[in-house]
Amino acid sequence: MNAPIVSLESPTQTPSAGQLLTTAKSGGCASSFCGLSSRAAKIDSATWEKIKDHPCFSEEAHHHFARMHVAVASACNIQCNYCNRKYDCTNESRPGVVSEKLTPEQALLKVIAVANEVPQLSVLGIAGPGDASYDWAKTRATFERVSREIPDIKLCISTNGLALPEHVDELAELNISHVTITINMVDPAVGQEIYPWIFYRHRRYTGMEASKILHERQMLGLEMLSERGILTKVNSVMIPGINDQHLIEVNKWVTERGAFLHNVMPLISDPTHGTRFGLNGQRGPNALELKALQDRLEGGVKLMRHCRQCRADAVGLLGTDRGQEFTLDQIPPDLGYNGGKRLAYREVVERIRDDQLVAQNQAMTTLASMSVRGSLRVAVATKGGGRINEHFGHAKEFQVYEASQTGITFVGHRKIEPYCRGGWGEEGTLDGIIAALKGIDIVLCARIGECPKKQLIEAGIRGIEVFGYEHIETAISALYASENGIDLSQAIA
Repeated sequence: MNAPIVSLESPTQTPSAGQLLTTAKSGGCASSFCGLSSRAAKIDSATWEKIKDHPCFSEEAHHHFARMHVAVASACNIQCNYCNRKYDCTNESRPGVVSEKLTPEQALLKVIAVANEVPQLSVLGIAGPGDASYDWAKTRATFERVSREIPDIKLCISTNGLALPEHVDELAELNISHVTITINMVDPAVGQEIYPWIFYRHRRYTGMEASKILHERQMLGLEMLSERGILTKVNSVMIPGINDQHLIEVNKWVTERGAFLHNVMPLISDPTHGTRFGLNGQRGPNALELKALQDRLEGGVKLMRHCRQCRADAVGLLGTDRGQEFTLDQIPPDLGYNGGKRLAYREVVERIRDDQLVAQNQAMTTLASMSVRGSLRVAVATKGGGRINEHFGHAKEFQVYEASQTGITFVGHRKIEPYCRGGWGEEGTLDGIIAALKGIDIVLCARIGECPKKQLIEAGIRGIEVFGYEHIETAISALYASENGIDLSQAIA
């Protein structure tokens, strides 16, 4: 790292390598053993190279690397009962929502601005606000421009799959290595409860006929991608009473057709969003229901449990959105790309990964040596870097882990409203946090006040700060041992 590195805070400062290391350790989200240890867990080297810096396709990568979505694909060819696309909207965090629709030329300018200021950026995706494979001309034009300017950035699209088979050859030609298809059913009878209509080959279809066409096109697209070695993630929206049990069958179908990941997401249902499901009172699943279904799907294609259901113009690490820092009115029209910061950051990440891998392997060894039974559910307040480094009152979400003798597994996240606002705790907010932590045994955080600690205890949850700034897995393994009466005082360095 001989070249100057521009500071994250100011374009005129040049921090040391140590300062950049501190920045890298504070960015991202916690991960499970999966990802880091995948280099030794039967994943071939070619696949590892594809996923190691893709935050959506690797649990481990998502606490180091950032994604960016550009809202160039505004046209859509299906209607979903859970979707209402909104423009010029900054206060909703869900798919289909954007603040600015972009042309391919504007998208390139925005990507350059983000790449210059966000060294974690590794992936550019087009996820709407319509459908990337239907609004294909804009999608292709955007990728062609960006790949010429920043050739090392990974490219991916998110699609409903209806128009996907028409463009698989072009996806391969453009070196688009990752595709996400939203597949909510394999039985058209279920599909007609989710999709009012589709638009296919210049005609609008409804009912069973629409769902049958959509199903056939989705399966064809998935098979074509698998044949070409393009990694495919399948997103499925869990809709209680409609497709929640049916997603077991969906998982079987996509596993057989070569999907790399299956991401089961909760329905976002709120009347203020204006969706049909929101307006008719269709509820979404709670965290325990979602986890129960995900657990039932274990054994098929690998499950993604770290999804944040991002906006179509999201920027930054998963769980954060810096999109409002990069609106077009803030970007100089003649901006050029400088890749020095991104290159230096990647070198730092490799050192952090080595450190994390040592800590995780030690934790695994500790757990494997115990002759105890039972499990422990732990929620962690973290800014990322695999450490317990967030104050309870500042947390916007908790990463949830389950510890047992067989290992420590990342099982999901619980979004919350921050407890501390302007230096004071909000009692009403604390009630909501406690509700969100249902089923959790212990909360690990860097700091926690006496008031929330007391109320957590009254709810049967312990808030612990003694492991602040330690590696997550190291702390959880020591905590699990102490819960089982085993003295591991040397486990924490």
